[in-house]
Parts: sequence; C-alpha cells; structure tokens
Amino acid sequence: MKRYFSKELVIALTAVVLGLLAGAILMVLIGNNPFSGYIYLFRGGLMSIERVGNTLATATPLILTGLSVAFAFRTGLFNIGAAGQMLIGGLCATAVGLTLVLPKPLLLTLMVAAAILGGAVWGFVPGLLKAKFNVHEVVATIMMNWISYWTVYYVVPAYYKGAYLETESRKISEAASLKVHWLTDMFRGSYVNLGFFLAVISVIIIAFVLNRTTLGYELKAVGFNRHAAEHAGIGANRNIIMAMMIAGALSGLGGATFYVGYASNIQIGILPTQGFDGIAVALLGSNSPWGVFGAAIFFGLLHSGKGFMNAMTNIPPEIADTIIATIIYFAATSILIERNWDKLKKKVGGAK
Repeated sequence: MKRYFSKELVIALTAVVLGLLAGAILMVLIGNNPFSGYIYLFRGGLMSIERVGNTLATATPLILTGLSVAFAFRTGLFNIGAAGQMLIGGLCATAVGLTLVLPKPLLLTLMVAAAILGGAVWGFVPGLLKAKFNVHEVVATIMMNWISYWTVYYVVPAYYKGAYLETESRKISEAASLKVHWLTDMFRGSYVNLGFFLAVISVIIIAFVLNRTTLGYELKAVGFNRHAAEHAGIGANRNIIMAMMIAGALSGLGGATFYVGYASNIQIGILPTQGFDGIAVALLGSNSPWGVFGAAIFFGLLHSGKGFMNAMTNIPPEIADTIIATIIYFAATSILIERNWDKLKKKVGGAK
C-alpha cells in the first residue's frame, strides 16, 4: 500500500510541476515574469487568514464533487452528472431554507438532508438505467444534468423568485445559511462555512467505506468485474444503483455547501462548473478520498489567487485556468509518467 501510494503521489506531483512549468512558459510568451506571477498567485490564496478561508470555501464543493466522481470511478462507473446532482441538491436545500422557519440547527439539518436526498435521487435514475437496461451511465448522467438545469429554470421563477430578478431565488435567511458568525470571525470575514467540515467528514466516511467495509468491497468488486462478482454471490444491479446514489448524494451535498454556504441564493441558467471540475479533482487525486481532498485544496488555491495575480501583475486570470487544464492533461497521461517512474526505479535498483 505504501509503495502504491508513493507512486500515485509521484504521478500527481509530476503532473502539477509540469502544469506549473507550462504556465510559466505562457507567462513568458505574453511578456510577464513567471516568478512574480506565481508569487502573487499563491499569495492571493494564502497571504492572510481571510484569503485562506476563501481558499477553503472555494475548495469545499470541489472536495465533494471530486469525491463523487472518484467514488463512482472506484466502483467501475463514470459519473458525468455531478453538476446536475449538485444543482438539484442546491435547489432542494434552498427550497427547504426558504419554506421552513425553524431554529438554525434543525433547519440546517433538514436542508443538508434534502440536498443529500435530492442528489441521491439524481444518481438513482442513471444507476437504475445502467443496472436494468445497460444504458451507459455517461449518457444517462449527461441527460440528468439537463433535466436538473431546466427543473431549476422553471421552479425558481415559479416558486422562489427574488424580489427584483426572476433569474435568481430570494436570498436565504441567516438561520438557513451554513455561514456561522464564529467561523466567519475566525477567518476575518471570509466565505468559509460549515460546509468545509461536512466535506472533511465525507472524505473520512468514504475512505472508511471503500477500504474497511463489506459494502466497499462489494462495490469495488462489481466495478472490477461484474460477472465475477455475480458468480461470487454479490448483487451487481443493487450495487451499481447504490454506487450511483452515493455518488449523487455527495454531489448533492456539494450543492448545499455552495448555494446555501458560499452563496446565499440560486440562479437559473447556470450549470455549476464545480461539477465538471470535480472530474479533474478526482483525476489528479488518483480517485483516492484523501488525494481528492488535497487536489481540491490545490485547485481552490489557484481559483482563489488568480484574481490577486491579475491585479498585481496584469497577468490574465485565464492563465490559472490554463494551468489547471494542463495539470489535468498531464494527470490524464499518467500512464506515461508511471512507466518512466517504473523504469527509473529499475535503474536505481539495478545500480545498487
């Protein structure tokens, strides 16, 4: 396990270094100093306790959508529907927050439960189609993305319309927000909220389920070889549906942390980019729960710091997005890095 982890870590770090190197080359080509660019990029996310809080807040939904995609990968499925699951989870949490008047602890519990349930339902449909009719989950989850998009497009103006704009819902009350005063004050007014703790708890739970439980073993067994799992007495259809529901629930929770944590309302006409960025986070994190956590924090840092880099150096913020895209590219070609890593180890071992 240690050997496997070290290889995965080397591959991820190599992808990051190559991505940063490509970003430096782009900065040079447009006439900027890459050293000052990176200094301001990372300072933008870390230079103060407030900016650290904003980095954590930006990373929070990425942790959960990345965890969703990674969990599906580990069970042999490809969840492209994290954006739609996140959107429907945010809608469910917002609807509960705008409808009920309850003490904050109880209201937040119901909102989080609604988001998890909404995401799980959105995962159940492609899981059922995959299990019963062998409909590829990529097609089914993309379909569910657009169903959630148009559902929000109709429901928000019809039932939760804002005071001045039909394109967004009413703002949630303080009692319905995952922001809490003690946490906001601790991070000097940043956007960090209770969603970050929910994300950390989710990472711990998923890591435990995958590596320490019978359920995790059965889910991974079905993902590795469905027919062999069935011969061993494992219910493949049930586990496929379960895997997609858990993946959907994680993305739905990510929607709650974003729409009633980072933001204070939900807008129509937008599929959250965090759902698609979750694929990149899972890829860089090698589909490991703790790898996903680290990758999400890193991407959150880049997203949080790019505005400060632009303000201080006039380097376009799109450079940070290009760096992320390049890192994803190198992570996707990790098989080449892995082969070279194995060759290097053999040479070192032979030299000894």
